[in-house]
Amino acid sequence: MSLIENLNWRHAVKAYDATKKVKEEDLNKILEAARLAPTSSGLQPFRIIVVENQELKEKMVQGALNPEVMRDSSHVLVFAAWDSYSDEKIDKVYDYHTDVRDLPRGRFSSYTDKIKEIYGAQTPEEHFAHTARQTYIALGLAMAQAAELRIDSTPAEGFSNEVVDEILNLKELGLKSVSLLYLGYRDLEKDYLSHMKKVRIPMEEFIIKK
Repeated sequence: MSLIENLNWRHAVKAYDATKKVKEEDLNKILEAARLAPTSSGLQPFRIIVVENQELKEKMVQGALNPEVMRDSSHVLVFAAWDSYSDEKIDKVYDYHTDVRDLPRGRFSSYTDKIKEIYGAQTPEEHFAHTARQTYIALGLAMAQAAELRIDSTPAEGFSNEVVDEILNLKELGLKSVSLLYLGYRDLEKDYLSHMKKVRIPMEEFIIKK
C-alpha cells in the first residue's frame, strides 16, 4: 500500500477494542519510525514513554478528554520533551555522534559552541517551546508507520500534563509531556468514524501557490 492510501485509511479512532493488543514487533517498528525522525541540530530533545500497564493508564485518565480511548487502547505513547537545553546535554549528544562515527570528540565544537550560545541567551520556557515542536515530527511518522501496519492510532493533547508528568516521574528525567498517541484496534461498533467518509479541505483550497 502507498503512503497516501495508508493516510486515507487512518483516522483518529474514537473507541478501541480493549481485548486486542499490538504485537511487540509492530510496536517496535512504530517506535523506530519515531526514533528516526529529523530533529533540530540532530539533538533528539525528547523521549517516548511507552505505557502498557493498565494501572498506570487508569491513573493517567484523570483530566483526559477521552478517558475511554486512553483506557481501552493497547498502548499509550507519551511524547515528552526536554524541559530545557544545557551545554551538558548538547555535549552528550555530540560525543555520541562522534563516537558512533569514529571521529574525535569535539569534531563539531565550532557548531555546538554556536548553538550553546543561542540557547544560552534564551529562557527555559523558550527552550521547551522549541523542544516540544520537535516531537510532532516524530508523532506524524509514528502515525504513518502505524497506518502501514494497519494499527489504529489517536493523537491527543486533551489530557492533564500535570497528572501524566507526576505519574511517570518526568520531572526527575528533565522532561515534560507534550502529546500522547493511543495505539490499538478500533471497535467497529463503537467507533462512529469508522463508517464515515474521510473529510479534508479540497486540494485547491488547501494549497496556495504563489
